[in-house]
Amino acid sequence: MSQQPKRKKDGGSEEMTGREKKKVRMAEARTIPVQSVGAGSSSQAGPSKVVPMNSLAGLPSAIDIEKVVESRAFEIGAMQTAMKTASAGSTQRAWQALPRHLRRRAASHDVRRVPQRLRGRALAEMDALPVKKKKLPQRGKSKQETRTESFLRRQKDKTWLETHVWHSKRMIMEDMWGYRLAVKPTEKAYRPSHRASVQGAIIHDASYYSLVELRGAPETIIGTLNLCCDPQGPSPGALRFLNGTRTYETHAYEPGSYPLGLIAPLSIFWQPATTSTDTKGKGKETDASALDSQTNDRAIWLRYHPAVHQQMLSALQKAASTYLARKKEEGIESVEIQICDLKDQINVFEIMGPQASQVIRGVLNAVPGDPREEFKQFWSSLADVQTSGSVPRNLVVGFKVLDPRLRFPPKRAKPKPGKPITTHHIFPKETLARSDIWDEKVRLGLARPKFTKQELDDRRAKNVVPGTPLNPQRQDDRVPVLLIQRSLEASRTAGGHPIHGWTLIVPSGWGMAFWSSLVFTGTRIAGQRERQTQAYEAGTTYFPRDYPFTDAYNQFSKQREEKLKEKWDRKPPAKKPNFEKLKVDDPWTPNWNKVLGTEAEKDKAEEGDLVPAQREPESERSAVKPWLLRGLKMADIVEKVAASKSPEECLLSEVNKLRVARSLEQLPATRTQELLQGALINVKVNVCKRGLPQDLGLIYSLEDEEVPRAMASIMRKGDPEDEDEDEFNGISTENALIGRITTGNYSLSIGSGYAVGAVPLARWLALLKQQPEAEKNKASSTISPLVKIRNTNSDQCRLAKLEVLVEGDA
Repeated sequence: MSQQPKRKKDGGSEEMTGREKKKVRMAEARTIPVQSVGAGSSSQAGPSKVVPMNSLAGLPSAIDIEKVVESRAFEIGAMQTAMKTASAGSTQRAWQALPRHLRRRAASHDVRRVPQRLRGRALAEMDALPVKKKKLPQRGKSKQETRTESFLRRQKDKTWLETHVWHSKRMIMEDMWGYRLAVKPTEKAYRPSHRASVQGAIIHDASYYSLVELRGAPETIIGTLNLCCDPQGPSPGALRFLNGTRTYETHAYEPGSYPLGLIAPLSIFWQPATTSTDTKGKGKETDASALDSQTNDRAIWLRYHPAVHQQMLSALQKAASTYLARKKEEGIESVEIQICDLKDQINVFEIMGPQASQVIRGVLNAVPGDPREEFKQFWSSLADVQTSGSVPRNLVVGFKVLDPRLRFPPKRAKPKPGKPITTHHIFPKETLARSDIWDEKVRLGLARPKFTKQELDDRRAKNVVPGTPLNPQRQDDRVPVLLIQRSLEASRTAGGHPIHGWTLIVPSGWGMAFWSSLVFTGTRIAGQRERQTQAYEAGTTYFPRDYPFTDAYNQFSKQREEKLKEKWDRKPPAKKPNFEKLKVDDPWTPNWNKVLGTEAEKDKAEEGDLVPAQREPESERSAVKPWLLRGLKMADIVEKVAASKSPEECLLSEVNKLRVARSLEQLPATRTQELLQGALINVKVNVCKRGLPQDLGLIYSLEDEEVPRAMASIMRKGDPEDEDEDEFNGISTENALIGRITTGNYSLSIGSGYAVGAVPLARWLALLKQQPEAEKNKASSTISPLVKIRNTNSDQCRLAKLEVLVEGDA
């Protein structure tokens, strides 16, 4: 088939495009008309005339200006008209000639924001604009509100980060957890942000996270944390964490209530133990056990989500009181522990991506003369590390850096070509983790930089060669920092695409000094949306939206319900889904009691007439408390429960083993049934063929006769478009609902949709029984049962597989 021409031809000439018409119009506007030649004169060139030897003989003695102007009036008028038409014909200003990522709304009033080649044109355009007279202040000078007073007044009901003003000009801001935080960039940045996290570098200001310090004897701190930390993992007092070389990622619970009372994920890192050696490294170092015997005062930092700040503080105080009461019963009176809130004393930046090491190496300038050989090896090889995933997990590095403003603007460090990448010599050590940022006097002494940006710019202006970095002087600040390796990854069985990076901790007051340099290297900026997307693409859960039954999740779910319902009410009936017709009872917030099956007795009691006969089921139903099973040993526990003939007793036995390991009382045998009935586990929902799962989607179980047909449909090769859409749409029983989707979207890493959801443990065991005999011989954590999923705004069901979502390996 011959392709039709893009433009119609008339008489062999193509019609001009809009761009060509604009060129013609601009050419006509810039053309200066010429006076036509008179009839008596000839337009053809004649022979050259012979110039006489005395050329001044024929000139007049005086020139009449008026006659000259009158004779050249046409040329002068044509020049003035051409100047007006040329300026009026150009509809593009200097700022519109810039690429879109360089355009700023405030640039039209600041010529310095325009590149040097366009500043002359921009100045000419500004001179042509009318100047508005500045209004005189209505109040006196003493009554005028200063900029600082205005900022403080706007922070009465919320707190700003140190980088708030920078973010507010470029990001969409919302009030969250008592802070004013950035949600997402104003420009389209969803795909570029993901590309930066897997190919480049992306930074997020996480200074809003809460920080609490516990100070006291190591035995007292460990005993307090054992009462409120997840017993599935190692103890916070394990040697690999006690020496301060690694951070410990765990979950916090209400003291003594495990497995109930989940609060939030918790990061723990100890202050490296001091030795008898001096700062110059003289003498021999001792191990952690010897250090503990030498000192009775150790410090530990706890970082957690700000949504549970008060709840976490109350849990720590309760755990400390419980431990001190036990010691008093044992006759030990001299036991103390100090709990301090340090959430406003540090700034935290999360730099993720394979080029995060190059960004940190290019921005930070370590203070020369550090005597530690471990740090010299680490710092020299940091730029050659392709990804921080090649260094030990949760590695802690402490050191001092120069003021980053001295060498502004920075550049990313480049790996040395041809140099083999070796990271075997980078491993945790106490000397590598030491930093003065643990000292409160040092932190408070650095609360404000000694020199302002203007003073440093004045010093830079005095350099002989413009643009050269400033040489550090004795009075310049030396800032202590902490660098912690950070990874977002699921377990090896769950798959996923891990994302690695670094967490940079600097003292309070230095937020913008470090932020400006980190951003200037071309690192993209992440808000709350980008941070959540990183966890989703890595295949891990995100707090609080993937943690049902926590107080933070209940608050988040309530706020989301209000927003979704308000949005649904604004739409006309023809433009919104009819949930009653779709048979979706809870479209805006999951009803987990319905998923667990603990509200069936309540409905029957409301419909029945014999109330006294149903008091006993009501009391049994109220005793069931829902809880979320999390931890490193979650897959082993699920596998043991699935292989047991009595799942209820096996689950209670495994929970009691964990409680005894942390010196907690065993749960009574009367809680056997309710413990299994209220258990919930996180799962990964993989769509088999077509479909895009969304948030709040529903998960249904297949009937026994549908399982063989579903497996045959999946094994059938061919175009996914040939799948029978209505083959598995039927939902026969009320008990078919077995779970809800907490996070669903299109994964850019996988290239298809997948979701993170939650199902009851009892329903998971029932799904395993539906599997064929060949599948039953495998471990329960590797089996992927088939289910049906559908979104709340549709009645179309899709086939999907479930996998137990386990945390990353320690």
